[in-house]
Amino acid sequence: MMPQFLVVMIKELKEALRDKRTLNIMLMMVFMYPGLVGFMLHNQIEKATKTERTGIDIVMIGAAQAPNLVGYLRQKSVNITERDAMSEADIGKLLGEKKMAAVLKLGDKFGEYYGELRPAPMELWFDSAVEKQSQRRELEAMLRDYGNGIASARLLAHGVSPATLSPFALQRYDTADSLTRSNTRIGFFLGMFFVPVCIFGLAAAIDSTAGERERRSLEVLISQPMRAIDLVAGKWLAAAALAAIGLICELSVAHAVLKYLPLEEIGISWRVDLPTLALVIVAAMPLCLMVGALQVAMAMNSRTFKEAQATAGIVTFIPMLPVLIVPALELNTQNWMYAVPLLSNQTMFQALATGQSLGVLPYVLACALPLLLAAAAVAFAARRMGSEKYVLGV
Repeated sequence: MMPQFLVVMIKELKEALRDKRTLNIMLMMVFMYPGLVGFMLHNQIEKATKTERTGIDIVMIGAAQAPNLVGYLRQKSVNITERDAMSEADIGKLLGEKKMAAVLKLGDKFGEYYGELRPAPMELWFDSAVEKQSQRRELEAMLRDYGNGIASARLLAHGVSPATLSPFALQRYDTADSLTRSNTRIGFFLGMFFVPVCIFGLAAAIDSTAGERERRSLEVLISQPMRAIDLVAGKWLAAAALAAIGLICELSVAHAVLKYLPLEEIGISWRVDLPTLALVIVAAMPLCLMVGALQVAMAMNSRTFKEAQATAGIVTFIPMLPVLIVPALELNTQNWMYAVPLLSNQTMFQALATGQSLGVLPYVLACALPLLLAAAAVAFAARRMGSEKYVLGV
């Protein structure tokens, strides 16, 4: 004979899956976060490769005074449009059209000063409100390198080695591989993948408790020869199952999106395999149980369906705070992070994705507090369910 709490669980799951609102919320969350992360990373890839494909568009005033500079910039994929003298208003109007990354203006005495080995006047005009700052910085780096090359040639012409101006020869070696760099840079996104866990089963949790209480169908259930704990456990496991199903689907979609994107273009990669992804999902099951229990307890502690909906935002928002704050503080990974619900899943996912081997302690910490909170919430909800005052709304 099937246990009573499983009968309740199956009944709640069938009702939830027949509810279009619940299905629409789940589908939206399954695709929204992976789609958002994919869109943001796609934009970064587009910006990183756009200059290489199309070059940097600039206007150069007085280009005839520096033919060598013009040739150097064009070799660096800089598209130069030569113009005669322009007023400040005309330059501002040109940059306001958002077609040019900058205007490079050579002074009237550029050639004279350059021939006299004096600093030649040069002006770089740009609009900081235009999304071409990366191209402008690349242009500045090109001008700086060109200037350093000229300075070195002048020193050699006077019998002075350019090495005199560089007392140190600093070489940089980054020992981090692309996998470590990638998951350090997208560590924040990894945590955001677990946020929808608080939403997947929320509608079912509220409808099966506060909703049934308002519809008076809860009285029929409580009149059956069934313990209050079995009734609460069935509703709790149904909400947790929806959260787990949604999380599995969402992480699978996110994995497919990150594997599809050419992340190598921005110096990162995504090499999380399916066994690692499965381990992350298993480690997140206590989180699903905790969220389902808290939502059921919260809804049962609300007098009306609308009150349960109003307080649902608190249950959804509070676990998000550590996920938002800790990455912003750039803290090193510590053991206490594995004890904080939701933050523990983010930290664990990031560690596993970077190839780190986790001991037993992180898994124990990640499971302990969620399971304790789930047990406490279920006990509270069972006590409420056993109260006639609650069921009858007295």
